[in-house]
This record gives sequence, structure tokens and C-alpha cells, in this order.
Amino acid sequence: MPSFATDVKTELAHQMYEQECDRTAELAGLLRMGATLAFGRQHTFGINFTSKNAAVARKALQLLKQHGRGIRTEITVSRSRQLNKLTSYTVRAVPSPQVTDLLEHLGFLHADSLNIENDLPILRKSCCQAAYLRGAFLGGGSVNRPEASYHLELDTVSYAFGNLLYQLLRRMDFPVGFTDRKDAYVVYLKEGDAIVDFLGMLQADKAVEAFEIARNVKEVREQVNRIVNCETANLQKAVDAAGRQLEDIRVIEAAGGYDDLPKKLRQTADLRRKNPEATLAELAETLHITKPGINHRFRKLHALAEAVRAAKPPCAHETERMEKRITP
Repeated sequence: MPSFATDVKTELAHQMYEQECDRTAELAGLLRMGATLAFGRQHTFGINFTSKNAAVARKALQLLKQHGRGIRTEITVSRSRQLNKLTSYTVRAVPSPQVTDLLEHLGFLHADSLNIENDLPILRKSCCQAAYLRGAFLGGGSVNRPEASYHLELDTVSYAFGNLLYQLLRRMDFPVGFTDRKDAYVVYLKEGDAIVDFLGMLQADKAVEAFEIARNVKEVREQVNRIVNCETANLQKAVDAAGRQLEDIRVIEAAGGYDDLPKKLRQTADLRRKNPEATLAELAETLHITKPGINHRFRKLHALAEAVRAAKPPCAHETERMEKRITP
């Protein structure tokens, strides 16, 4: 089963911007993220772009052919020998003057010197910025399925490029983070709304819809779990309270004071013994009193049981004074 990130990239790879400036920006972001330069004869350059997504590789090939007339391209497929046996697709633009011209058009070359970090000249318009980020995501982005944690990231081996992406997203008011991980620099989003806005900006409409549906299901499930957990906790509290009340009654009975209990306390104790699993509200309804009223009675039973535990059982007149002081 393909990952959610693979589905998003496949959707984006099948789309093409109408404006030339957007296609240029997308190609620049794509190559910055996933390509390396090759050197040829007579100071010419070539391009090698590798992806594990066939649709992304085809998109890179398509963009290269659109931007550079006369560019000779090759594509190779290799399968990893590791356990996952992932397939990699490499698009190669053979070193030639046409590739060198393309790199100059993209701004990667200035007067025969490499520009390794500054793509701002092609990012003046907001549409080009979005296209550039789409290319970067296609080249090295990932996003978790919304059923799991909310997380989208762009990974690059270049600090300068990672910082450019970070600053670009900050200017767009995204709650973006930037960190390093082993040999890579990671620009990331961890808020569901921000991820939806980012995917929407890239025009991944199907992915946005799938994300929203999954997020709604997840939030409903979490709300149900909270309610169930709350009810379970309340039920456990009721069970624990009933256990303590029954223990108090047993202590009083073992001390021989059960038959001497006042009528209302005896009535309450009898009802609890017959209904060990009933809630206070259910007992109060049976006795036609309020919940605070039955709570008072159990507190008096507890006080009597505590007196027995302290080996100081109250005498009859002390019990009567307690009855007058604590109204049931």
C-alpha cells in the first residue's frame, strides 16, 4: 500500500503549471532538492535527478524537456538490494551547452560560477514561491497520514537551501520549524491546519480532501475516547467508593454496632449491602433523598467505622449527639 506522501506526490506530479515562471520555479525547487550536477567536456554541465517515485521522475523529465530544447536525456531504473527493495529512477541530462544554458536560466550559474543558495530572483511573485515549494516537496518532502501524528517535512543535505525554505515559509506565516537530523536539515510543520494550507497551496486538492476527512474521523474518535475514558474513570470512582462504604459497614457490624445504628443510617447501610454496584444517585433515588443527603449518611457511617478502627467505639449518647449535629 503506497504511503500518503507517495499519493500526494503522484497527484502533484500529474499537474503542470500554465505560466512559464511557475514551471521554472518548480523545476528549480525540484532540482535543488533532488539533483546533482555532472561535469562534461569544454566546461559543460549535466544534471542527475533521482527519485523513488516514478511519477516524480517523469515530471522531472517533462520539465527538463520543456525548458531546454536539444537537451539529451536518459532514464535508468535500479532496485535496491536491501530488504525493502525500493526502486529508484534516475533522470540524466547529458552534459551539453544546452544544459549549461538551462542552469543559467534557472539561476544556478552566474558568469561560470555556481550559485548554491540564492534563488530569490525567481521567487519575487507569490505564485512562483508556491511552485518552488511544490518542486521542493516533490524532490524531498514527506507527510504523515493524518490518522497518525500531524507532520510534514522537507529534507535537504544543504543548510543554505533548508534555511531558504524555512525563511520562505515563515514569510508566508506558516508555523514552521527548522532542525538538523544526522546528515540532513529538516524544515517541518506539525499543525494540522498548517499542513492542510500547505497542501492546498501546492494544489493537492485530493490530498487535502483525504486529509480533512481522516482528520475529522480522528477527532471524533478522540472525542469518543475521551468520553469513554471519563465515564470509565467515574465508574471506577463509584466502584471504589462503594467498596469503601461496604468495608465501613462490615467494620461496624463486626464491632456489634450495626443493630444499634439510627434508623436512617441502618436503612442506608441495608440498601448499600443489597446493591453493592449501585451509584450514589441510584441509591438516593430509591430512598427519595438528594445525592448530597445520602453522601452525608455515608460520611457518618464512615466516622463511626473510623472510631471503631481507632478502638474507641462511641457510646450510645455520643452517637445521638452525632446524629443531632449531622443532619441526614
